[in-house]
Amino acid sequence: MKWIYGKQDFKTLERAQENCFLMTNGLGGFSSLTMTGSASRNDHGVLMACVKAPNHRYHMIHRLRERLVLEKQSYMLSTQQHADGTEEKGFEYIQSFVYEDTPVWTISVSGVEIVKEMGMMHGKNAVSVIYKIFNRSRSSCRLEVVPFFQFVKKGSDMSKSQKFEITPEWVESAGMKLYYRTDGSVRQCRETERYFYSADACDGRREWGSAAAAAVFSAEVEAGGEGRLTLAFAVEKACVEAPDAAEAIIASQKEHRRCLEEKAGFLSPLASFFAKSADQFVSLRASTGGRTIIAGYPFFEDWGRDTMIALPGVCLSTGQYETARSILRTFAANEKDGLMPNLFPEGTNAPMYNTADAALLFINCVYLYEKASGDRAFVKEMWPVMKKIIDAYQKGTRFNIHMDSDGLIIAGSGLDQVTWMDVRVGEVLPTPRHGKPVEINAYWYNALKVMAHFADMTGDPKDEYQQMAALAKTSFVQKYPMADRGYLKDVLTDGDDVSENQLRCNQIWAVSMPFTMLDETWERRIVDIIFEKLYTPYGLRTLAMDDPQFHPVYGGPTEERDMAYHQGTVWTYPLGAYYLAYLKVHHDSRKAKDTVRRQLEVMESAAREGCIGQLPEIYDGKNPASSKGCFAQAWSVGEILRVYEALEK
Repeated sequence: MKWIYGKQDFKTLERAQENCFLMTNGLGGFSSLTMTGSASRNDHGVLMACVKAPNHRYHMIHRLRERLVLEKQSYMLSTQQHADGTEEKGFEYIQSFVYEDTPVWTISVSGVEIVKEMGMMHGKNAVSVIYKIFNRSRSSCRLEVVPFFQFVKKGSDMSKSQKFEITPEWVESAGMKLYYRTDGSVRQCRETERYFYSADACDGRREWGSAAAAAVFSAEVEAGGEGRLTLAFAVEKACVEAPDAAEAIIASQKEHRRCLEEKAGFLSPLASFFAKSADQFVSLRASTGGRTIIAGYPFFEDWGRDTMIALPGVCLSTGQYETARSILRTFAANEKDGLMPNLFPEGTNAPMYNTADAALLFINCVYLYEKASGDRAFVKEMWPVMKKIIDAYQKGTRFNIHMDSDGLIIAGSGLDQVTWMDVRVGEVLPTPRHGKPVEINAYWYNALKVMAHFADMTGDPKDEYQQMAALAKTSFVQKYPMADRGYLKDVLTDGDDVSENQLRCNQIWAVSMPFTMLDETWERRIVDIIFEKLYTPYGLRTLAMDDPQFHPVYGGPTEERDMAYHQGTVWTYPLGAYYLAYLKVHHDSRKAKDTVRRQLEVMESAAREGCIGQLPEIYDGKNPASSKGCFAQAWSVGEILRVYEALEK
């Protein structure tokens, strides 16, 4: 599936910079720019290298300045906004931008056509760009490309004293080397630029940054002739030693993505593309020696909760069972007090375990893995860890997580935020959910039923799990449904808390999990009211629009964004649970599947906007027209892939 953009998509600078592309390397490193080739964010870059997977990231190459010299006339082919208000408007010469497995630009000016392609090597911090030049003009031309470097930690800016040195083999600064190979001419230059980042300005983030040049790379083509300019850059020297290094980097990326698509085996072209997009979140974790899942680009790292939610779609729906095993083993090895890490340790830092859902979802992931792969040996390997989780939740563990006398799970106290609605603004919790959150108890019941199911495989007694599940179900059915409102309480609290009765999307997991507690009438009622009050084509609202605390727009400074984050903002990932629940309550009928297929068609539009071929983290609550937050989010893609799997497989 190709994403094709033409001249109408480059009408203005603002329009031209709306969308970006993303390439990743399986180490936490990435390459991402707008489809003009500009940097509209601090985190945009030609090469964001990761020297220790997945989050020791360094911004090596920020952007490329490109100029075509034809006779005595020069044309700026690159696009960039500068801090002094000046702009490069090369987007006006772009004839098309195409993204399939690599980004490809066709640029035309005064009889010269340039086809530019970029690539990133999987498993290495290596990128390349190839310019094919077709000179149909009546004079010779020269293409000049200037890479602007940073050599700083992701999110930082260069120091004023930072210097760059270039040799015939590498560029060096701040104690780091970046190796390169080119078939063009090279001459040294010394230049620093300062940029304005329009996307960061809209988000209330730091809206300026700088980068420095060390060399100009160029190629000349005679009138009526053809030529090219290739550039390959890598942290690892071996990646650029071969004469065809630039071609090899691009070829390796295409082959890796071809294998992913073939293994996933989806019939839908969009689902096939999402299978490749899903792999962009899978990364090595050096500290554990296993695999992990990056929560989102460009801002996030690997988090336990996000990983457990994303894994079924990212790995299982795509047939990546070995990756799923590696990820689950990584988390199993780091279980502590019945909890899974929400953030892994780096250096001397201890892991953080502030999540009530990750451990319960870990058990669900093992269940879904066994169901997909038939690997019962892995269930037995994970069994001791799963038993520890249930025992800890029953008897009590950190963050006030424990089973109450009614068989339901209590979680959180003080300023703890242990559910996915986990924002804290100073001493304020915009979505306090201390007590018995509805989805945590849906996960708890599901985990107990999974344990009873697995006990038959392991030969362990299952009566205790069955009894706890029965008690939880009786209490859940008595306490959560509100017959007068037609939906479930979001959280059970000790007092008269307004948050109890708010209509939120969390109850959808009480319908979509493999094992659920409500009867069919209530499950259908929940699906219907969520469609009526919370559903949008791109995700579910986190709060009904008629709630006094509803925030219609997500944006502005950090505090404003955080106050709106779970107060009506549309999140894409719960949409997967909604569609699975819809299919369930309609017994997977042909009519229900046709309805879901029809509603999913709009996902192609979602994948055209923001980060091309990806699905974002969030949208505005009132009018979800433009993606916000992370432009590519693992659990968004993973959960929609689960829906395609349910429709096709």
